[in-house]
Amino acid sequence: MILPDEPQIQEIPKIIQPRNHKAKVSVWADLTVDDLDRINESLNADHIKMVLADVFHLDDHKTSLKTGIIMDLYYYTLQFARDNKFSKEQTSAFFSIVKKTHEVCIETPFGNLDQTFSYFKEMVLCHAVNVRLVTEYTVNTYFRHFKMYKYAFTPLVRLDLSINYVGMPPTPPPTEDLKGGHVEDGCVGQGGLSLEQGDSQLRFSPVVLDSTPRPHSAVDLWDVADEGEAAGEEIPVETEPEPEPPAQSPQPDESEARKELRGMIQTFLAEEIKKMKTSVDDQLRSTEEVLNKKLDVAEGGGGKKSGRNSAKGGKKK
Repeated sequence: MILPDEPQIQEIPKIIQPRNHKAKVSVWADLTVDDLDRINESLNADHIKMVLADVFHLDDHKTSLKTGIIMDLYYYTLQFARDNKFSKEQTSAFFSIVKKTHEVCIETPFGNLDQTFSYFKEMVLCHAVNVRLVTEYTVNTYFRHFKMYKYAFTPLVRLDLSINYVGMPPTPPPTEDLKGGHVEDGCVGQGGLSLEQGDSQLRFSPVVLDSTPRPHSAVDLWDVADEGEAAGEEIPVETEPEPEPPAQSPQPDESEARKELRGMIQTFLAEEIKKMKTSVDDQLRSTEEVLNKKLDVAEGGGGKKSGRNSAKGGKKK
C-alpha cells in the first residue's frame, strides 16, 4: 500500500540500442489487395488520405504533427508508385519497404543510420522492385531528412550524472531542526547555508530564513503601550525598519588537503567535460560525412553512367 506522503519512484524506461535487422518478404504485409483497390478508385488526394487513415488508424492526421508526418510519408510513397505505374504487388512491396525502414529508424533515439540503410538495401534486394527508382526516391526523400525524422519521433535522452567520492561520506539530508529554522552548534544565514564548526562541512538546504523584523500590529502596539505606562517609561515611536544587509556566515578554515583535493576534482571534471564535448562533436561530424558520402554515391551513380554514354556517343560521331 502506497501512502499519499510517500514519493512514487518513476520507472526508468528501457531504451533500445542500435541493432541490425534481417529483411523479410513483405508483399501484402501492410497493404492488401482490397486496400489497393480502394486507393486506386480514389479520385483525389483527400480520398486517398481517408483510406490510409482508415487502414492505419491515422484519424488525427489533421491535428497531430507526428501523425501528419506519417500521413505525408505514406501518401507520397503511393503517389510515386502511381506516377511510375507500379503494379499492385510492386506498390505493396515498395510501401512496406518505406514503412519498415521508417520503423527501424525511429525505434531508438541513438544514431542508427548505418543499420537503417543496410536494412533498406536488403529489403530492396529481397523484393527486387525497380531497384534504381526505389533507391533514388528513398535516398532523396527519406534518408536526406533522416535526422529530422529521428528528431520528430524519438524521445530526448538526458544524462543524469551522480558522482561518489571514495573515502568521503555522502552529504546527509537536512534535519528537522534545520527545516524549522533551528540549528544547534552552528549558524544559519540567508539561503539556508549551515556551517558546522565540528567537521567544517558545508551543507545546503532549500530553507530560506527571513531576517527582516516582523512589523507590529495594532494589538502588539497596545500591549507595548500598556507595558510602558506600567514601567513609567516613554514609548518611542518606531518607524519602518530599514532592511539590514544579510549576515554573512563565517567561513571555516579549509585545510590544505581539502583544497588540494578540491582542485584535483575540478581539474579532472573540466578535462572530462571537454573530452565529452569533443567526442560528441566528432561523432556528429563523422555521421554527417558518412551520410553525405552515401548520398553522393547514390546520386553520382546515375550521373557517371550518363556521362559515359554521352562520351561514347561523341566518339561514334
